[in-house]
Amino acid sequence: MLKKTIKYTDYDGNEREETFYFNLSKAEVAELELSVEGGLVKQIEKIVEEQDGRRIIEMFKDIILKSYGEKSPDGKRFVKSKELREAFSQTEAYSELFMELATDANAAAAFVNGITPQPTNNK
Repeated sequence: MLKKTIKYTDYDGNEREETFYFNLSKAEVAELELSVEGGLVKQIEKIVEEQDGRRIIEMFKDIILKSYGEKSPDGKRFVKSKELREAFSQTEAYSELFMELATDANAAAAFVNGITPQPTNNK
């Protein structure tokens, strides 16, 4: 899970700093991998290699919004819904994050690494 603090100016001109959460479960990663021919990683590499700006933007938008959610107060659930995604996408915080990822390859790599499940040492 990635906990990201984003500074932005809201639509009333107020400077804000809020913390947002992003995560993809193992099941969601598997679904994304199987949903594109050759797997998600190969698809990303192909899009970047071809420098297909339109598809890169679509991919970032999709990944940001699919990973956005809110932790339940007890920490047992990570709640995602169409309504939550839509509400987040309408904020300047989303816009700030999107532009950061679209213009900084290191930030984009760190984001993707932060939202995907990390391997565990189960013996």
